[in-house]
Amino acid sequence: MTEQPARWTEATVHADFDGAVAEQSVAEASFRDLAREQAATDATPAGFPDLGERVGPDGIAIRELRVHRVEEYARHCGHADLLRECVDGRVGQ
Repeated sequence: MTEQPARWTEATVHADFDGAVAEQSVAEASFRDLAREQAATDATPAGFPDLGERVGPDGIAIRELRVHRVEEYARHCGHADLLRECVDGRVGQ
């Protein structure tokens, strides 16, 4: 078995944010996208009042899906902070 190269390096860790801009129209479009995605994500589990109900081929509990959503949201907030750092240059605060 051969060793796989590291996915993230110091040179590429912020590459996703190359070209970030501080434009109001970009921010507004992003918030519209976020609202649309959140509405769609809220709609599905709302149909399952029993948080212990298991769904899908893997039998994942609705509770687990909701916890995963919180985890992902927190992770993306961290990404948003990295993006903000790229835009305004403030770090470590």
